[in-house]
Amino acid sequence: MTCQIVWFKRDLRVFDHQPLIQASKIGPVLPIYIVEPKLWQQPDLSMRHYLFLIECIDELNIALKVLGQKLMIYVGGATSILESLVKQYEVKSIWSHQETWNNWTYQRDQQVAKWAKQQSITWHQLRQNGVIRGLKDRDGWSARWRADMSLPLSPTPDQLPTITNQATPWPKPDSLGLQDDGCTVRQRGGRTLGLSCLDSFLNIRGEHYTKAMSSPVTAFDSCSRISVHLAFGTLSMREVFQATNRRSEALKAMPRGTKGKWPSAIRSFAGRLRWHCHFIQKLEDQPQIEFQPLHSAYHGLRESSFNQTYFDAWKVGKTGYPMVDACMRALIATGWINFRMRAMLMSFASYHLWLHWRQTSIYLANLFTDYEPGIHYSQTQMQAGTTGINSVRIYNPIKQSMDHDPDGQFIKQWIPELQQIPTAMIHQPWQLPDQLNGYPLPIVEESIARKQAAAQIYKLRKSSDHRDESSKIVKKHGSRKKTTRKSSIITANKLKQQNELPL
Repeated sequence: MTCQIVWFKRDLRVFDHQPLIQASKIGPVLPIYIVEPKLWQQPDLSMRHYLFLIECIDELNIALKVLGQKLMIYVGGATSILESLVKQYEVKSIWSHQETWNNWTYQRDQQVAKWAKQQSITWHQLRQNGVIRGLKDRDGWSARWRADMSLPLSPTPDQLPTITNQATPWPKPDSLGLQDDGCTVRQRGGRTLGLSCLDSFLNIRGEHYTKAMSSPVTAFDSCSRISVHLAFGTLSMREVFQATNRRSEALKAMPRGTKGKWPSAIRSFAGRLRWHCHFIQKLEDQPQIEFQPLHSAYHGLRESSFNQTYFDAWKVGKTGYPMVDACMRALIATGWINFRMRAMLMSFASYHLWLHWRQTSIYLANLFTDYEPGIHYSQTQMQAGTTGINSVRIYNPIKQSMDHDPDGQFIKQWIPELQQIPTAMIHQPWQLPDQLNGYPLPIVEESIARKQAAAQIYKLRKSSDHRDESSKIVKKHGSRKKTTRKSSIITANKLKQQNELPL
């Protein structure tokens, strides 16, 4: 039987899924998902990711069954699984979205591409989120991204002919070496919840987003919370972009005095959608940033002085700095914390504790249910000061605490030891050592550690060699100014013609 394989990866939906709709126009489709044990043994993945994945897969399977063909689950290496399917069926081609993920999947895709070429099987990899493969430079990138996001959404196929096959049972987490990681109040997976989350943000929860996203007191409700759905692909970036635009247009049509803070909120959110892909593009263009500092001047900066005691205290929220520890404990339990607090956690680890960004970023990758390598490593390096092109931001955890949790509400929620500390002292509870109830004293002196770290970083940045390399990094990775809507429309028409595959 002749069929097209549609390989689902981090695109767990049937709507706006170009590979699925394109393959279905040719003939019968065998939709597959491959559980790769070696992937789940990588240090950046954890139980919370796997459980969210299962929930997404369950709903994807239901959606495919409605179309006539269930999702086939296989366990093993991608190349061997695909090879066995080719032997069972007359497979003409394989369809998937391009994937810019961690190094392991990058190496796996290279192996699959080599195998497919040897077998004379066409592997169609289509763009999913505006990230451009083989990009030479960033000139015009923003216009191309906007144009790509403005293309029509791909419809769900009307029907998929049924193909009978025997799939492998879904593996239990312990068979993959995954263990409970303390994520007790994690977001649930699946497209239905993703759509609901997006709708409630754009129309109900998000009015105060511009300001409320900075504080962990308000961010859990006021932020969109769709980052995990974009990471697993239950929502497409294109549909989120277009839904945001529709909301923006609706606001423009509303009478003055009835819009509240919504216009500012939607503008802020729309800008962050582009930034989402901007950072993933960096990893696509330079995969080494998962392991190496973006700027070579920072090779060897922290390797020889890694303090395991500091690392262990930071990991469990026992550094003696309440805002740092509350954020870490909240992240462990929920799988999410807002961006400013992520930056503070990484900054504190990198500067005050002088921990190498690689170890701390791997640990955080385990905790972020919305872990997206392109964003993650770009941001962790930015907060660690190893990009060579961004401002050095050394967050003062005491000031962050006072600014974003003035009443200690968030701190007391996540650090029960400090429940009885007066609000006036909650940001520096070490001043009441007899009332700490087991909570530790600060493991470093904030001002001294900050000054020592800043001195080492700024010393490196003074050289002409540093500036020369920084200029090259900006040329390769720097964001460019947005172009006009007219130029975006022209680019969109060109992209639409390019994306119309001969069938």
